[in-house]
Amino acid sequence: MCKVLVISQLNKKKIINDPVYGFVTIPSGFIYDIIQHPFLQRLRYIKQVSMTHLVYPGALHTRFQHVIGAMHLMGLAIETLRGKEVEISEEEEEAALAAILLHDVGHGPFSHSLEHTLVEGVSHEIISALLMDKLNTEFDGRLNLAITIFNNKYHRKFLHQLVSGQLDTDRMDYLNRDSFFTGVSEGVISFDRIIKMLNVKGNELVVESKGIYSVEKFLIARRLMYWQVYLHKTVITAEQMMIKALARAKELSNQGVSLFATPALAHFLKNQINKETFLEDESHLAWFTRLDDTDIMSAIKIWASHEDPILSLLCSKIVHRELFRTEMSKTPFSAEYLEEIKERVLKTFDVEEKDLGYFLYEQVVGNSAYDTSINSIRVLEKNGRLCDIAEASDLSNIEALAKRVEKYAVTYPKEIGYVNVEMLEDC
Repeated sequence: MCKVLVISQLNKKKIINDPVYGFVTIPSGFIYDIIQHPFLQRLRYIKQVSMTHLVYPGALHTRFQHVIGAMHLMGLAIETLRGKEVEISEEEEEAALAAILLHDVGHGPFSHSLEHTLVEGVSHEIISALLMDKLNTEFDGRLNLAITIFNNKYHRKFLHQLVSGQLDTDRMDYLNRDSFFTGVSEGVISFDRIIKMLNVKGNELVVESKGIYSVEKFLIARRLMYWQVYLHKTVITAEQMMIKALARAKELSNQGVSLFATPALAHFLKNQINKETFLEDESHLAWFTRLDDTDIMSAIKIWASHEDPILSLLCSKIVHRELFRTEMSKTPFSAEYLEEIKERVLKTFDVEEKDLGYFLYEQVVGNSAYDTSINSIRVLEKNGRLCDIAEASDLSNIEALAKRVEKYAVTYPKEIGYVNVEMLEDC
């Protein structure tokens, strides 16, 4: 019996060949069991950066790849801290690895794009917490400490900061990985240098002063990646069209129109589910765990030939990458300008005003590369003094990176022509 158990554990000590970091070791049988669980395996079929592949064709990597990479960086961080005489028990290490593995387990199809669309008012963070609780029950409470760390209720705060903070292993991996797969070199960060410069002071994660320049580069890379990749105007166009197509399908389904859908997608199209009903009825969560990108894309392909003209137009344009046009501005668009777009849309597509929202979208997009409302990046100087990165840095723009930058976007079909050439940014 004992011999069989040993062989079983050894068989779980697998390695994964990751294109970004090389060989990644799965450190224990328990971590292997988490990775193998259907909740986590589902992430293989959810793209990390949603519709970004329509701008950067290589961006087809998945949430699964991301959480494996984040787990790898967590292991490196713990190894570094132990080398600096920070005591971290094996139980704490396993819990931190489990927490970072499961931090994205609640993401739905196309990640952030469809959040709040299928289930109104329910974020991926809420769903992640629910799934972690279910997993904890399955694993007989073995995730207790991981959940405590994840929820920032553990007394050793630096472990939570490695999962969710200004310099967490989540951000380090997604910047590095997204840069790799998009080919946008501005996002490359010195993750290994940053990790080597990590330390703990007063139970909080700090960066040694020698790592200041790597942290500066990290913050600047984050800013550039948001505006060049995540909030690229063509990316937000595609994401909005996907959201509107799903909204149209849900509207038609509520009217009794028959639509092709996988059983999981059909559940969310036919039922009006909000936060309250989602939390009360466990069947909704069960159906959610069966949803991934393939459910949505299979439906989009079929809906492209649906008899409803609005649904078919949106879906066929997504399938053939005939995307709407998005204009972005640092200031709000005038009412007169939006009215001109509205009139052209109504005239060109012969739609009723109540359906205008499927053709004309307004939104405000924004980002701050260094969000001090979460917590600050603390620098440990050689004399033992702690200070904020903005104070320690000799770059005057660190404080500027903490300010939220917002842009105004308006999206409409290209068929109506350019409404105001002077306002358009370069493609």
